[in-house]
Amino acid sequence: MMKVSLIIPCLNEEKTIQDLLAAICEQDFPLADLEVIIADGMSVDKTREKIREFTEAVTELNVRIIDNPKKNRSAALNLAIKAASGDYIIRMDAHSFPHPYYIKYCLRDLEAGLGDNVGGVIQIKPANQRWVAQSIAVAAGHPLGVGDASYRIGSEAREVDTVAFGAYHTSLIDKIGGYDESLLVNEDYEFNVRVRKNGGKVWLDPDISASYVARSNFKDLAIQYWNYGYWKLIMLLRYPDTIRWRQLSGFFVLSWIGLGFLGIWFLWARWLLFIEAFIYLSALIYAGTRAAISKNKDFLVFGLPLAIATMHFSWGSGFLWSLIRASFDKIVKKSKGSLTEKL
Repeated sequence: MMKVSLIIPCLNEEKTIQDLLAAICEQDFPLADLEVIIADGMSVDKTREKIREFTEAVTELNVRIIDNPKKNRSAALNLAIKAASGDYIIRMDAHSFPHPYYIKYCLRDLEAGLGDNVGGVIQIKPANQRWVAQSIAVAAGHPLGVGDASYRIGSEAREVDTVAFGAYHTSLIDKIGGYDESLLVNEDYEFNVRVRKNGGKVWLDPDISASYVARSNFKDLAIQYWNYGYWKLIMLLRYPDTIRWRQLSGFFVLSWIGLGFLGIWFLWARWLLFIEAFIYLSALIYAGTRAAISKNKDFLVFGLPLAIATMHFSWGSGFLWSLIRASFDKIVKKSKGSLTEKL
């Protein structure tokens, strides 16, 4: 049996880390052939204490904690990979929970040569049973919220752009390098872009599944998606051919701002803004109503639209701010270059 290294970036995850370790112990895979490496970003809560409590109770699970002084996910993943000794690497998050056959099916697909990086469908769980958390969880798996992201909305087994919590042979790191530590988010997507640009395949198999705990409130959701949008532009500037239609919400937000500004002087701009807002709100209400009926949860009529709108406008605002900063930096750099030439 080949050995598997399960790598986990972690920072202040006292609420979920033991549940993750318990899910790992329930895998249909020999624990003797599995090592768990947790790269902790110097947690200030009881995360490490919770890990020690679990490993003292379940001694057959091989768990190592390593320090991640940089505190970002990419650095954590690279440190964990460096410490790994397995033939295969599987990445997890500290608030994710792999289903019992996760490791087994990942190895099955890798050994069958279906992909160089293999992953599955992520089922989003609410952080609690309040209406806000439940609405956010539904939005995080809704096509109107996440577009055609296959690992979020489910799909048939096929080649895709990216997967969450991928599994790959350790030798893949030697071929394409580790995770880009200049990216605070989108590190998985960037990693998978390099897999594909080096002739590899990213494979999604719906037999492979895991659960993931979504944000618990709109503020945290807004921060999460603002960061997604901000760092996505950096990704697109580096790899312009990776743009997808679901990433156009930045221009959607720009249209609202632009039409609102023009509407001060022009009637046609006010009408266009009204039509766009009417279509958008109608789509949100329709999605919320359908979800409320199908899931028998009345609060989704307004909760789902609020969550999806938060995702869209936060992502779009982050994307636009990143665009403004990139444009400003380019102007400053060009000005400095011109000044240097004159001197």
